[in-house]
Amino acid sequence: MSNFLFWQKWLFGIGSLLTVFGLALTCFNQTPVFDALFNNQITPVFWPAHEITPQIIRFQQWICGVLGATIAGWGIFTVFLAHYPFRNKERWARNAIALGITVWFVTDTSLSVYFLAMFNAAFKTVVFVAVLLPLLFTRHEFNQGRA
Repeated sequence: MSNFLFWQKWLFGIGSLLTVFGLALTCFNQTPVFDALFNNQITPVFWPAHEITPQIIRFQQWICGVLGATIAGWGIFTVFLAHYPFRNKERWARNAIALGITVWFVTDTSLSVYFLAMFNAAFKTVVFVAVLLPLLFTRHEFNQGRA
């Protein structure tokens, strides 16, 4: 497998993982798995007294549902961009992924740092790097591709 195909499949895989993660976050955000992975890191930042009322849980269900749906949609866009135009080395697809991931990362991570949700900032950094790697390692391929 060529270096380019490896990174194209990597990007496709990241998009697939984002889709599954987003759907799981939407449907299962108040389960023990998400409590261990996310809620136990995020909840104390905003509710340090650990007095979690039913209204707070309802808000968390809603906000995680909306966020999960957004992540799933973003993952699907990434899958389709990686599978078709990125694989065909269409520069616009690479640029769309690069700009989208950068705007998301800067905005989301800045808010996370501002609100001291450092776990979220760290998690976003891992996702950003995972998407950025194929863009960096394949950039020379797009100099020859269709504009």
